[in-house]
Amino acid sequence: MNWQGITVGYAVTGSHCTLAEVMPQIQRFVDDGAKVVPIVSQSVLTTDTRFGKSEDWRKQLKDITGNDMISTIVEAEPLGPKKLLDIMVIAPCTGTTTSKLANAVTDSPVLMAAKAQMRNGRPLVVAISTNDGLGFNLANIAKLIVAKNIFFVPFGQDNPVEKPNSLVARMELVPEACFAALEGKQLQPLIIERYNS
Repeated sequence: MNWQGITVGYAVTGSHCTLAEVMPQIQRFVDDGAKVVPIVSQSVLTTDTRFGKSEDWRKQLKDITGNDMISTIVEAEPLGPKKLLDIMVIAPCTGTTTSKLANAVTDSPVLMAAKAQMRNGRPLVVAISTNDGLGFNLANIAKLIVAKNIFFVPFGQDNPVEKPNSLVARMELVPEACFAALEGKQLQPLIIERYNS
């Protein structure tokens, strides 16, 4: 895919177990010519987990993109009036972020950036990673699926035996889903087999 001349806002939220899956996708955007603007949630910015230290994730984002992170609401706000992003993706997108996005809550840099993108009528792509995707968050996912200019990275159950409500996007399809979204299309099929893949 040719991403020359395209600015991608790449937002990362605190599904820490999938951060290792999304870093190669950010690299793909850069390798294919995109300018990538990293946007991080407070959790990614400050929380060390068994999946890695926040400092290491921040360094990796900086090294891959060559750009400073947007990590505050104040830094994210100009994305709207300046129309800086051609496309924005939230990958991984936690259940909390999904819920707040679906209910117009803007209390983080990622959500402010998403609000700015929607204000401009430009595509927003969501790659969910949530343990309650088939629980209370299913209603929020449904609200976003039918919303104008919001597209999803294909997703499925990642562990239906031990976590029957959990849904996770196939992160390796992030660039393909974004490419389709730039053409106003939802990458199909939307619901995919993930557990056995």
